[in-house]
Amino acid sequence: MAVHGIDLGTTNSAIARTGPDGRPQVLAGLSGEPTTPSVVLFASPGEHVVGEGARREARLDPEHVCTLVKRRMGDAEWRFVAHGKAWSAPAVSALVLRSLVADAAFASGDEPTAAVITVPAYFGDEERRATMLAGTYAGLDVLDVLSEPIAAALAYGFGRLDGSPELAKGATHETVLVYDLGGGTFDATVIELADRRISVLAVEGDHQLGGADWDERVAVALSRRFCADNPDAEDPLDDSAGAQALVLAAERAKQQLSDAERTDVVVAHDGARSTITLSRAELEEMTAPLLRRTVDLTRACLDEAARRGVGCVDRVLLVGGSSRMPAVAEALRRELDLDPRLHDPDLAVARGAALYGEKKELERMVVADLRTRGRLRDGVPLEDAASADVDDACRRVADAFRVPLAQVRRAVEVQVDTVVSRGFGVLAVNSAAGRLEPSWLVHRNDRLPIRTSRSYGTVRADQTEIEVTVVEQQGQAESSRPEDAKVLIVGQISGIPAGHDEGSEVRVTFEMGFDGVLHVTAFHVDAGIPLTLIATTGATLSQAEVARERDQLGKTRRRE
Repeated sequence: MAVHGIDLGTTNSAIARTGPDGRPQVLAGLSGEPTTPSVVLFASPGEHVVGEGARREARLDPEHVCTLVKRRMGDAEWRFVAHGKAWSAPAVSALVLRSLVADAAFASGDEPTAAVITVPAYFGDEERRATMLAGTYAGLDVLDVLSEPIAAALAYGFGRLDGSPELAKGATHETVLVYDLGGGTFDATVIELADRRISVLAVEGDHQLGGADWDERVAVALSRRFCADNPDAEDPLDDSAGAQALVLAAERAKQQLSDAERTDVVVAHDGARSTITLSRAELEEMTAPLLRRTVDLTRACLDEAARRGVGCVDRVLLVGGSSRMPAVAEALRRELDLDPRLHDPDLAVARGAALYGEKKELERMVVADLRTRGRLRDGVPLEDAASADVDDACRRVADAFRVPLAQVRRAVEVQVDTVVSRGFGVLAVNSAAGRLEPSWLVHRNDRLPIRTSRSYGTVRADQTEIEVTVVEQQGQAESSRPEDAKVLIVGQISGIPAGHDEGSEVRVTFEMGFDGVLHVTAFHVDAGIPLTLIATTGATLSQAEVARERDQLGKTRRRE
């Protein structure tokens, strides 16, 4: 019955499930470690290594090691080429997911078949679709993609890690800021925790900002000092193996400086060797612009929450491994007058995803019971069922699957509300300006689920074909310039009967559920017939490409 929760991270990933007592348990594999590095080594055309083994070999075979693939999710053009084979971001991520599935099977004896996979709150439509595609490639039924800050809030609010599920009991109302600085992404999210409800009020973020950027700046500094000490030696950053070793050394130094004021880094390259002393103060100085960016995004998130009537937060949760850096908490205290605290930075997201997976599965069973007994019609939401009928269904599910009744009730009662992380619209002719501009239908921080429609007119009489271009907001603000928006979907709507005037109404409808995945349809009102928008996002590969990727995945095996 268990639906697993997976934190598919930029630098490290983890998998969890809820135990018989409802507590989320992180599942470690053969290594015994709770997290797995999100690194893949393509050792040969038919063999790959995932995790720490791949990290260790990165210095020896850097050309065949793929890292930070999460930053490529949603990029339809990107491929990692190894041994003559090209791998898309979803396909590489599927290898990481398969490794996690194998670890979970080893730890629990049950191989996961269904999962909730987390994504940064600021991920757009293509990145979310790519994540779902990765899960499909890995053989998983992906029930949902869940924003990482929501998962962290679930783990905090009613994860029962301390035996007292605050949210489930409805003990207090809290407004929480989740500051999530991971290895490759950053999110700031304001969330309300209330009786049986988690509500996202505002999100901000940058999925190209994370701990890896700190590592890169440290690596550059180490390289400069090494070259100053050894003027006749090659710059380690000019050699792929040397660069890989330097980045790993920089990452270790950054981690050590979270606890120590100074650390020594040994850099050996091209027959030369240097021992470089690096201080925490130096680290903070060279990376200050990166930290400033996270503070500015956090401030913008708080400002948006204030516009929605929430002027202060009760608690600040630091999640993501990079939030351990002392400078993070210091900057939030100094700049924003906040009092942050670390909250299980490496594992909270996986635990929260497991709790959400349990909710989804138990809720599905209760709905199925009600529909089987004729107490809930197909298509009618669970909240419309009679309270007594829901109580009876919860008892039957609890008895049938030997789950505590309180767990089933919690799954049914707790609601998760979230918002859109980006604006979405279509390109339309602005008749006054005489140019093509984005027309925004969905706005950042609109509450999900969304169903919104807007009418547009044809540009000429007897128009038999319409091109619909759906765009996604790229910057922090909606822009009227097409070049500032990302083209998400381009679809040709054909088959419109002749005989309609210029300006005939075409209604475009945007629908988006809690998973943040966008669906677009269109309807020619004057013709009186629905028209299907046939469109693909960049993350949704062609059927031939999907078949090729799956076939390629099937021909490579994991090397232990």
